Amino acid sequence: YGEERLMPKMNLSHLEASILFALCASIVLGLVTKRTDRERLMYGLYCFVCFVGTLFGLGWLMYFGHG
Repeated sequence: YGEERLMPKMNLSHLEASILFALCASIVLGLVTKRTDRERLMYGLYCFVCFVGTLFGLGWLMYFGHG
């Protein structure tokens, strides 16, 4: 294929990739687990906040663990 690329290359940091995953996973969880649009939105937001909170919590835990 040489220099021809079908898709542009994305350079994401670990944090950006994790937040993108959290967003995608939250959307899917909200869509497949709840019945009404309001419940889907609220559960998706709840899942996103939990994912991001866990990311930052584990990040700090690793920071303090490595001394």
